[in-house]
Amino acid sequence: MANRFRSGISFFKTIAVTDSVSSVRSKSLFPALRTYATASAQTTANVKFTKDPSVPRGTRLAAIRDACDQAKFAEPTKNFLSLLAENGKLKNLDAIVKKFMQLTNAHRGDVKVLVTTVIPLPPAEEKELTETLQEIIGAGKKITVEQKIDPSIYGGLIVEFQQKVLDMSIRTRAQQMERLLREPVDFNNL
Repeated sequence: MANRFRSGISFFKTIAVTDSVSSVRSKSLFPALRTYATASAQTTANVKFTKDPSVPRGTRLAAIRDACDQAKFAEPTKNFLSLLAENGKLKNLDAIVKKFMQLTNAHRGDVKVLVTTVIPLPPAEEKELTETLQEIIGAGKKITVEQKIDPSIYGGLIVEFQQKVLDMSIRTRAQQMERLLREPVDFNNL
């Protein structure tokens, strides 16, 4: 049973990435899902409704279809939300949308780079960093830089992209220096 479930997930990922990314429908499907997820997260009654297992499937399905009709969602969006409602998976909609957007961006060649600094980077430095990262990542990929401010790194920066971390922070350099100074010195090997 578990293997069938895993193969179903990989089948869904394959279909979602190859078909939906390139189709016109994906342009309306996932923005609509993101809109629905954001709106439903802000309504406490809807949050309780989607997470409450005691709500019968039929009631949940009818409510979702009504909400989709009122929002004038396209048919693929209605079908997808209905499928989630039938299977009691509406509570996972945020994670589904986030994961699909990651897969879509990876398929398109978009790379999200998270840069952590003590103060915001000036535009000239951000441009220089983007150009350097473009050389590292390669041509043909679009780089989106997101800045994060963290005073605990003391200075320097930390760059995270494609499961890689380039830590050039003063905090890390100080920790490395401290570790080196704490190691015992063997005068016989000098």
